[in-house]
Amino acid sequence: MDYDKLFADRIADLRNEGRYRVFAELERHAGNFPKATRHHDGRQQDVTVWCSNDYLGQGQNRDVLDAMHTALDKVGAGSGGTRNISGTNHYHVLLERELADLHGKEAALLFTSGYISNEATLSTLVKALPGLIIFSDALNHASMIDGIRHGGGPKQIWRHNDTEHLAELLAKADPDKPKIVAFESVYSMDGDIAPIGEICAIAKKYGALTYLDEVHAVGMYGTRGGGVAERDGVMDQLDIIEGTLAKAFGVMGGYITGSSDLVNVIRSYASSFIFTTSIAPAIAAGALCSVRHLKGSNVERVRHQERAAALKTLFAEAELPMMPSVSHIVPLMVGDAALCKQVSDELLDEFGIYVQPINYPTVPRGTERLRFTPTPFHDDAMMAELVTALKTVWARSHLRRAA
Repeated sequence: MDYDKLFADRIADLRNEGRYRVFAELERHAGNFPKATRHHDGRQQDVTVWCSNDYLGQGQNRDVLDAMHTALDKVGAGSGGTRNISGTNHYHVLLERELADLHGKEAALLFTSGYISNEATLSTLVKALPGLIIFSDALNHASMIDGIRHGGGPKQIWRHNDTEHLAELLAKADPDKPKIVAFESVYSMDGDIAPIGEICAIAKKYGALTYLDEVHAVGMYGTRGGGVAERDGVMDQLDIIEGTLAKAFGVMGGYITGSSDLVNVIRSYASSFIFTTSIAPAIAAGALCSVRHLKGSNVERVRHQERAAALKTLFAEAELPMMPSVSHIVPLMVGDAALCKQVSDELLDEFGIYVQPINYPTVPRGTERLRFTPTPFHDDAMMAELVTALKTVWARSHLRRAA
């Protein structure tokens, strides 16, 4: 059997569909976010990044960098092991305390990524609570879907943000079975926000725990950056809040927060936590500094919301196909995988504007899009350049589609 040919055929299928993923090789400019250098075909190109998840530019915050340098010099590079075997550093403990406080919970637990925190927690809860039924929003992230699938227990999918459907499914479920309602606050591909308080009230009525993924909201919403749940005053109604350190906080890693007993169960039973080397102390130190900074500073959040609103206004005035969004995420609908990649390539090659095409399976087929994430550092001139470039490329794409 020619295995290499089988692999090549699979890649050819992706190329034919226009879904083959090309990674832009970028070198970010420290202190000059969102500027970067693109390395391509032996050449270098200055670009403006429009799709970074470093939403507030905290990855460039001088205090965060200094904290990481200090930790590196003090304790060295790696953690030295799993959390159970010599890999629990003082920075990990301090960061977990800070995150628990951020969300008003008794305890927190660090993971190597937001993906792992979702996958590990949801799959472990299924095993820890025999008969558990998970009620999952239809647009939940792949990490949540994988965690639910790996748990192997029963699940119910409720229509996206449809609280009537959720209530209907919960009402039909066995009242003696444990239940969890799992959902996100900000849905990163559409930019919409869940009615958290209403979902919590329904879950409580039917005796279900609530699991909220706040990865696209922590640091950016609420008076201290606790997320949409803090903004809406409903953090105390949630049993588990999951977040990331890789977006608004500008570093890397993921976490959950909840009651001490719940967190201890995940710490004690989750294989993805137990058998993984812990995050480097310097990373934990940087995240700790970033979380503390955003707890006390609202400047970044105010500027961030203003920039997102400004970009939405410019897109609307230019009559670009902007999808409805009530968050900081600004998506433009393309609706075709090959065309989406072509528009992205032309923006990058001709105008030095980098925005990654979003294709299946990240979004359903026929809803391919460009997803813009303006930051506090995208100024008016950058926005004007972006709109001019988009109008040029969009006009070409329509001509090609008509032909």
